[in-house]
Amino acid sequence: MAEAATKLPVKKSTAPAKSEDWAPFESLRREIDRLFDDFRPFDWRLPSKVLGFEVPRIARSEWQIAPAMDLIETDDAYEITAELPGLSDKNVQIKLSNHTLTIKGEKSEEKEDKRKDYYLSERRYGSFQRSFQLPEGVEADRIDANFAKGVLTVKLPKTAEAKKGEKTIAVKAA
Repeated sequence: MAEAATKLPVKKSTAPAKSEDWAPFESLRREIDRLFDDFRPFDWRLPSKVLGFEVPRIARSEWQIAPAMDLIETDDAYEITAELPGLSDKNVQIKLSNHTLTIKGEKSEEKEDKRKDYYLSERRYGSFQRSFQLPEGVEADRIDANFAKGVLTVKLPKTAEAKKGEKTIAVKAA
């Protein structure tokens, strides 16, 4: 014979659920945070040289503040362009030493606003440094740098031997 079922009293609560009790988006947020914490774009296997330049290795703490720089090779020269908004030519320094080109910059900005009912003071400081190992065939004496509208352009002219070193090879159909 079946046993008689016992009924237990059920309490209904009118209080809203606590965020600790049920948070479906909290676990999603933690997972996304973990993915971004693990994201290291410069840990991927990158070629050690691009267009003959040594690719600089940038630590995770540095890559967030390093300005965008492009390396371009033309027939006559290599060209490095860097976007440096808010800087002037006086805040940028370029040095060549031991076949290494180093670009440094520093930004400092102070803003102060005093009025009758409030006082606002803001300060922003930051600096960067990027170094590039120059490829063979660059005329170091003719390196030229221009700065206009927040964009730095450094031209590294090729030697005559470097210009002649290119040869076009015909492709034959099989």
